[in-house]
Amino acid sequence: MTQLLKARDKIVTPEMVEVARFEGLDPDQIMASVAKGSVVIPKNKGRTFSALGIGEGLSTKVNANIGTSPRRTDTKEEMEKLEVAVDAGAHAVMDLSTGGDLEKCRKNIIDASQVMVGTVPIYQAAAGKTFVDIEVDELFGAIERHARSGVDFITVHCGVTQDLIPMILDQHERVMGIVSRGGGLITAWMQKHNRENPLYEEFDRLLDICVEFDVTLSLGDGLRPGSVLDATDQLQMAELFTLGKLAKRSFDRGVQVMIEGPGHVPLDQVALNVQLQKKICNNAPFYVLGPLTTDIAPGYDHITSAIGGAVAAAAGVDFLCYVTPAEHLRLPTVADVREGVIAARIAAHSGDIVKGVKGAIDKDRQMSQARKRLDWESMYTLSIDPKRARQLRQESEAYGEDVCTMCGEFCPINISNTLQKEKENTPLL
Repeated sequence: MTQLLKARDKIVTPEMVEVARFEGLDPDQIMASVAKGSVVIPKNKGRTFSALGIGEGLSTKVNANIGTSPRRTDTKEEMEKLEVAVDAGAHAVMDLSTGGDLEKCRKNIIDASQVMVGTVPIYQAAAGKTFVDIEVDELFGAIERHARSGVDFITVHCGVTQDLIPMILDQHERVMGIVSRGGGLITAWMQKHNRENPLYEEFDRLLDICVEFDVTLSLGDGLRPGSVLDATDQLQMAELFTLGKLAKRSFDRGVQVMIEGPGHVPLDQVALNVQLQKKICNNAPFYVLGPLTTDIAPGYDHITSAIGGAVAAAAGVDFLCYVTPAEHLRLPTVADVREGVIAARIAAHSGDIVKGVKGAIDKDRQMSQARKRLDWESMYTLSIDPKRARQLRQESEAYGEDVCTMCGEFCPINISNTLQKEKENTPLL
């Protein structure tokens, strides 16, 4: 039985207990949220690690994309990225490998990871061949191999359907067209065969696999906007309505499901996109890439996405996919991965404060109290990136003193603390 089916039977699973412990909530509360589909616990039946929940009322989680490309196939480097991502605080990783030995890379990541692992099986099906020529059974065979190997959640582009092809091919409709690799591959396959998307047409076959292994479906946004000018357009909305219907079918079968979202979205449309998804998809957990709020910051898109991610998380997004400084430019390095995770975690926590997630504001209170005491060690410990905080402090000429080099002897905190001590030591007349 899946976590969802057990929750419906009012069974509190060990995974629900783990999620409750992490969030500081009651296990029965987690069970109820899983039962209604507003929380998912992505954990394949074949894996052992501390489960985390994604969804309403829980802290916003962060995913890091790693994986090879056809021009960079170093599996060892991807393992380093996994280690760095988890060390930086990522709650999940996705293996998006498209080059080299995909089976080996995925197995190594699953075996080594102590966090959730997601994949996009269509990349496996497309590897080493012309995707438009593959058979439907090959596609579903790749999905089953991923599920059997222990993958916790899979992205599948089921909402790119035949009726949307005319709009997709109309170049006047969008500035960027299709920017999703999965969406592009599925569209090309449908055009070649003049057939419906097999992931949509045989959706029950997909659900059968997910039920067997308790794999969480992440319904991918194959038509997501790749430019802020394309955000919230007809194509994006048409796909979202289809995903809403498929989410309902998944839920009815007992398959845990979340919805993937944009993409590139202007700041004033971010909250609207969250509200639309939650309404159309019956409050299923929402998983977004960024979103990026402007298109003109290559090299700094971890910042662009953190801006959008903070607004999205505050509006109710449950899962943020990081964006690294290398986005749109090249495959990220190990250093890029760390920067991307930290930026996304800052966005997630900023949103959690607004959402009132249990314990979120307490961390800021503790940090402020440590700053008031000029307690540098506590500040490092409480930081999202303690290594970076300590490094910058140690590079300061004032290292070892109470103050920092920004204010020196003019430090207002030091002055305030001195005045407070003097007041406390002044006898009352």
